[in-house]
Amino acid sequence: MATAAAASIRERQTVALKRMLNFNVPHVKNSTGEPVWKVLIYDRFGQDIISPLLSVKELRDMGITLHLLLHSDRDPIPDVPAVYFVMPTEENIDRMCQDLRNQLYESYYLNFISAISRSKLEDIANAALAASAVTQVAKVFDQYLNFITLEDDMFVLCNQNKELVSYRAINRPDITDTEMETVMDTIVDSLFCFFVTLGAVPIIRCSRGTAAEMVAVKLDKKLRENLRDARNSLFTGDTLGAGQFSFQRPLLVLVDRNIDLATPLHHTWTYQALVHDVLDFHLNRVNLEESSGVENSPAGARPKRKNKKSYDLTPVDKFWQKHKGSPFPEVAESVQQELESYRAQEDEVKRLKSIMGLEGEDEGAISMLSDNTAKLTSAVSSLPELLEKKRLIDLHTNVATAVLEHIKARKLDVYFEYEEKIMSKTTLDKSLLDIISDPDAGTPEDKMRLFLIYYISAQQAPSEADLEQYKKALTDAGCNLNPLQYIKQWKAFAKMASAPASYGNTTTKPMGLLSRVMNTGSQFVMEGVKNLVLKQQNLPVTRILDNLMEMKSNPETDDYRYFDPKMLRGNDSSVPRNKNPFQEGKQGKHILYGCSELFNATQFIKQLSQLGQK
Repeated sequence: MATAAAASIRERQTVALKRMLNFNVPHVKNSTGEPVWKVLIYDRFGQDIISPLLSVKELRDMGITLHLLLHSDRDPIPDVPAVYFVMPTEENIDRMCQDLRNQLYESYYLNFISAISRSKLEDIANAALAASAVTQVAKVFDQYLNFITLEDDMFVLCNQNKELVSYRAINRPDITDTEMETVMDTIVDSLFCFFVTLGAVPIIRCSRGTAAEMVAVKLDKKLRENLRDARNSLFTGDTLGAGQFSFQRPLLVLVDRNIDLATPLHHTWTYQALVHDVLDFHLNRVNLEESSGVENSPAGARPKRKNKKSYDLTPVDKFWQKHKGSPFPEVAESVQQELESYRAQEDEVKRLKSIMGLEGEDEGAISMLSDNTAKLTSAVSSLPELLEKKRLIDLHTNVATAVLEHIKARKLDVYFEYEEKIMSKTTLDKSLLDIISDPDAGTPEDKMRLFLIYYISAQQAPSEADLEQYKKALTDAGCNLNPLQYIKQWKAFAKMASAPASYGNTTTKPMGLLSRVMNTGSQFVMEGVKNLVLKQQNLPVTRILDNLMEMKSNPETDDYRYFDPKMLRGNDSSVPRNKNPFQEGKQGKHILYGCSELFNATQFIKQLSQLGQK
């Protein structure tokens, strides 16, 4: 899904959350004086929305002394206001009514992540009456924040109930119409919230005959109904904020995962993609197991328990922002350079300190002293910055080392390069069977991913005899063949519908092994790891988006449906009224990506496996 838009969605959602935490009054940054102290009560949905955007320190600056889960055991704090941020579910409402009855807090600011129904609102009103707490319920707000922003230009629709809207859920052969309706309503509700927060009504394009079309029809209807009710419309007045500076409405392109099943299985080579692929990386937080080693333990002792460490990889982290899209060997080199520059700064501080201990009266020393006092003062004032730099270097050294262990143990560089060749139809230098049969190359899952990419990308499916040979090699390598079973059915079905997705003719060039990182002083022993450089890939989603934004005629997108919720009569025409290309500002296009669930290849293979079970 992609849209063009002005202010970043991350800023928009953060501003909305801060306003909510400030009792729904706009939050002024430089206001002097203490904030009002309060507690924040959220459910798991609220926690997932807040945690990638606001740190514990930022919450404290907003006056949040405690943040607690709604369904945990909470003690009464009768003299403090409570801000609630929860989904309007039956059990959440029951628990909030119980809080009112137990008089847990001084006052209640109830914020619903998604719009609450009239009947549930009445339940709260009745509970407040029964508990004589009507005056304590200060405000009730629908926040329309039911989506999770992970980056300036990337969001996911949900995390808690993601199996409800997963690829598997939508593609199960036994899904009932009612279940499908629920899935679509869940997706539409989140998308609606996204556009309310963005403050813009999109033009919607989608492919025909897919789940994307069902979402588009429902979203168009929901936006249309809201715009028709002018008094209560969410797309007027101050909600639009910075949206007024954008001269063009966003284009929302809805696509079905089935247009490209190879990319999510593809082994990766950039830093962020590798972290997501091989480590436990979830809502911008990576969890690492650090082995504490068995060196010093007496013979026969149990190996020590592994320490778990988690790190937040956020937009505040400058190194992450700069290098998350870089090829891995470049990242290893940059970490090393940062470390060297940090050590040089640290040595300078030490040197100045020792000079300050100068004795003797000689003139030179005294003038040197006054000169160095200034230097030391500036060095000391840069200490916090230096410590932060050290923290980031340690963080990325640990994360990159963990990634490197996977690359070397599983030969991920070989897989990445080979798959790029398959997807770009380049001549292969060794046979697929050799890689599948090589016991030292990758895990059974790596081999399965590689074979599925080959199978999906092949213009001509392998003959039955060849397929049997591949299946035997995969089984011998310890692979579960269920995912292949599903992809076979999918491919047979997709073949009737259209030609296989093409991936452009791009290739990666090996640049020879890294020289700088190879020097012995480096933290990273990159020996044997290929230094592959990335080339532009022209993936199906990129092409579709390009055609629709540029209004190009192309068989791939010519029959995409067109919806404009602002048009009074909802006549779906395939003919776009707006013939101007979509873009934001003169600087080119501004694209936001969203997905119903964010999975890595391991999670995707698992879903394919469940779909392929007999």
